Amino acid sequence: MSILVLGAGGFIGSHLVERLLDGGRPVAAVDLSVDKLARVLGRPGLRVALNDIREPAFDLDGFVRGADLVIDLIAYANPGLYVRMPLEVFRLNFEENLRIARACARHGKRLIQFSSCEVYGMTPAAVVPDKLLDPDDPGLATFSEDRSPCLLGPVGRHRWIYASAKQLLERVLHAMGLAGELDYTIVRPFNFLGPRIDFLPSEGDGVPRVFSYFMEALLRGEPMKLVDGGRRRRCYTDIGDAVEAIARIVDDPGGVCGRQIFNIGSPANEVRISELAALMREIYAERLGVPESALPRPVTVSAEEFYGSGYQDSDRRIPDIAKARRLLGWEPRVGLRDTLVRAMGEYLPPFRTVPAHDAASSDRR
Repeated sequence: MSILVLGAGGFIGSHLVERLLDGGRPVAAVDLSVDKLARVLGRPGLRVALNDIREPAFDLDGFVRGADLVIDLIAYANPGLYVRMPLEVFRLNFEENLRIARACARHGKRLIQFSSCEVYGMTPAAVVPDKLLDPDDPGLATFSEDRSPCLLGPVGRHRWIYASAKQLLERVLHAMGLAGELDYTIVRPFNFLGPRIDFLPSEGDGVPRVFSYFMEALLRGEPMKLVDGGRRRRCYTDIGDAVEAIARIVDDPGGVCGRQIFNIGSPANEVRISELAALMREIYAERLGVPESALPRPVTVSAEEFYGSGYQDSDRRIPDIAKARRLLGWEPRVGLRDTLVRAMGEYLPPFRTVPAHDAASSDRR
């Protein structure tokens, strides 16, 4: 089975391409940059194309026609961009992705479309906390692919244009499936994390995710900036666990993935952003053999100060992964600390001493 991976040079794509090649799958990898694919360049079965799918010269139909399966990872997926360039976010995340889906429909190709857990939006606790008996009940923040509503903010908070574009794309794919036009599977990632994620803010020309901001602050000896105190919560998912789930969707055991949406996330790894900062400080101090007290303490900044006007955050997102467990036989196994150690290890020397709680079984589930 030959596989076309669009957006192959990004964080998820680079890990996924490596896994597909390891499994003996021929891959056509398309992206603007292949820097993160350095480990696999030149391997048998890999064809690389440096292309912008938005350019008229890009032969989308040709690439789709030559593949058995299309995996679409193309997106602007950084919150700062949703505020700074909402029209471009919509055009890429909806219009260009829909063009890919239509090409798959024309040529009868299966599509694995990456969406986002952002489509769920906010929890009831963020909107009507005074109406709830227990606003902190995790049940209010646990999202199911086929049952949970999608609660987004007002139009004036244009940060939600990303979630709206992704949600609308999902609804169109669903309609195409109902019409018998498209064989698709939708993946909703929950905060994948690991080596090669993004870039440091000073090294890139975009807006990376929170890990990269925190990592650069540590390296520069500057305070980590906690947006609104870092009280929001996220469930971080190790990229290795995530790629294992995606590989099973590619294999589609028993043909169970058609017209399905899958949450891919690790409910056990829920953490407040302030707690994520504290854990990264702890790992950094251990790795360098310095006391945590020697590191600058985090500071609180407003969302508008950090992201700009029009920003609004989702408060909490816990994935219901019952479907992935049932249909894919998949279970996330890597704990947050182990994931952070690996992700931070790209920027740091080896541990000077082995931390007492770094035993082999300390962070596995």
